[in-house]
Formats: sequence, C-alpha cells, structure tokens
Amino acid sequence: MTQLLDDRTAAARPFRLIVADGAQSAATRPVPEERPIAIECNGIGYAVLMATPDALEDLAVGFALTERLIDTPEDVRAIDVHEAGGGVVVRLTLARRVAQRVNDRVRHRASDASCGLCGIATMEQAMRPLPPAARWAGEDAAIFRAYHAIAAHQPLNAATGGVHAAAWCSADGTILMVREDVGRHNAFDKLIGAGARAGLTWNGGFALLTSRCSYELVEKAVLARCPLLATISAPTRLALDRAAQAGLALRVLVRGDSLLAG
Repeated sequence: MTQLLDDRTAAARPFRLIVADGAQSAATRPVPEERPIAIECNGIGYAVLMATPDALEDLAVGFALTERLIDTPEDVRAIDVHEAGGGVVVRLTLARRVAQRVNDRVRHRASDASCGLCGIATMEQAMRPLPPAARWAGEDAAIFRAYHAIAAHQPLNAATGGVHAAAWCSADGTILMVREDVGRHNAFDKLIGAGARAGLTWNGGFALLTSRCSYELVEKAVLARCPLLATISAPTRLALDRAAQAGLALRVLVRGDSLLAG
C-alpha cells in the first residue's frame, strides 16, 4: 500500500557533481516536488500549504479533520482538485452542519513546510484544549518492527532523499499504509485522511513518522484518535507538554534497537 513515484512527486534536475579532489562532472538527480496547495472550504479560501502535490484528496480531508473543521469524512460532500496559477486548488464542499466552523476560523494566510497554525487567528485558538487521547496498550517490539520496515514503503524518499513519511501501523507493527510529503505535517494529514476515507480504525495500532516530534503532530494524533505517536527524531518541549496534557503515548528517537518513551 505504497505511493507510486510519478511526475507529481519528483522531477529530474541537472546538477554538477564536485568531488573532494576538485573533479567535476554532470549529474542528474530526482528532486521532490513542492507546490502551493490552496484549500478552499465552501468557496472560502482557508489555507495555502506547501506540499508534494499527490494524494491531495487525502491531504484535504486529513487537514480538515485535524483543523476540527469536520468530524468525519462524511462531512465532506465533494472534493474538486484544479490546477491553478502554478499550484493546485482543492475545493471542499462541507455539510451545512459544520459550515459555520469555516466562517469562524477562516484566515487568508500561507504556511511554510513547518507551520502548524493554518487558519488559527489567536493564541487561544492555537492552544485550545485537546480531548483525552486514545489509550495504547501495545508492545514496543511492534514499533521496532515498523521502524525496520518503513524504508521499503518510501519510494519518493528513496529516489530523492528529501521527504518525510507517515505510516499507519497495526498493533503488531505491520505497516498498512504510508503517505510521503516534503512537509511532515502534510504527510501525517495525508495518512489521517487516507485512513479515514478508507474506514480504517487504529485498533491498537500507532503512527510512525520519519521526522521530529513537533506539537502539531501531537495534536493531529490526538484528534485522529491515534493511541501512540512514534517519531525517529527528537521531540520539542511543547510536544511533550501537549502529549502529557492529553495523555498521548509517545515514542521518540526511534532507532533499530532503542527508543525513548515520552
């Protein structure tokens, strides 16, 4: 259940290869695509993300879920994807019962690849209380199993070395689904959206991300009812604090033979 490498995700670019002795030669290398992705909800511009332009329906649904604009994928009545002005516009038609949330939260702003504040107007909104996290009762051996397997599910990173991956893992560490993106939070939104659209539940499983553990990833995990978030890099203090407040289980600095339990 991996993504296929195509012209939406990477493109070959020319470089000069320079080695230590000063010799130079022509080289070509795939580089990951990064384009502005505008998300509109009921005709209102909500956010612009810098993202890899594939799995955009998954991205939009996952983003809407973790922005608390919708409660379930069924709140999205239609998704339209259009090329526009060097980027892509993803238009969501939301159910009437949730439409007012967009009006309450809308901001016309762009985010960079590390921003987790799209559509947030005030500091109070940014730090809104999280619901209690789902509880995890699994074994850490499953996390090590997923860590050793994830590279085989990252074709875009294998080609470019420049993107993050988010993996949906079963309770025993089997990788069920992976999404890749230049932005770690985009990769996670794609995964959350794909899982929700497919009707998956975590069922004792967990998410493994090839990135640092930032506060927006913690919040997305809690809101997606993911019982454990594992990352291969270090956490921020705010991520640890927000996870503790919600009761989310964390595993960070995951390696082949060790990890830290948050």
